[in-house]
Amino acid sequence: MTFSFLCGTCNELHHGMPSFGAEAPFSYYQIPEKDLKRRCTLGSDDCVIDERQFFVRGCLDIPVHGYEEPFSWGVWLSLSESSYREWVRTFDAAQRSHVGPFFGWLNTRLHGYPDTLNLKTMVHLRDNGIRPYVELERTDHPLALDQGSGISPDRVAQIFRELLHPEGSA
Repeated sequence: MTFSFLCGTCNELHHGMPSFGAEAPFSYYQIPEKDLKRRCTLGSDDCVIDERQFFVRGCLDIPVHGYEEPFSWGVWLSLSESSYREWVRTFDAAQRSHVGPFFGWLNTRLHGYPDTLNLKTMVHLRDNGIRPYVELERTDHPLALDQGSGISPDRVAQIFRELLHPEGSA
């Protein structure tokens, strides 16, 4: 079954499971714009700040009740230098799911949740160039609860509306 819903804000029928992601880690946006080129290296899948902070991009999947495909947040994780170096070493390997997992800190703020910065994670590499899977530490944080228990299709539609139509969301 393909996910779809009628948006109460724009009155359009939207098809397919949405996903949203951050273009850079939260820490990147804390660097003054005039210093970004000198202090930061930002790629599509990784970011290094001051040669001391190391980030990789991953997928934080949330099961959706009644659907096989999860709702996915594209997030950034802060890794230790040694974990980051191992991630770099295996980046182009077709088979890399046997490497890790790596401990990381969530470095993305996600709309609709209490502060998500620095939630503890495990970063699981996946084969064939698929971005890593992000597993949150089991806590009572609403995001961790949603990852563990799943969310309703109505909650997915709510997140979609709030992110795409912030002026029309209640």
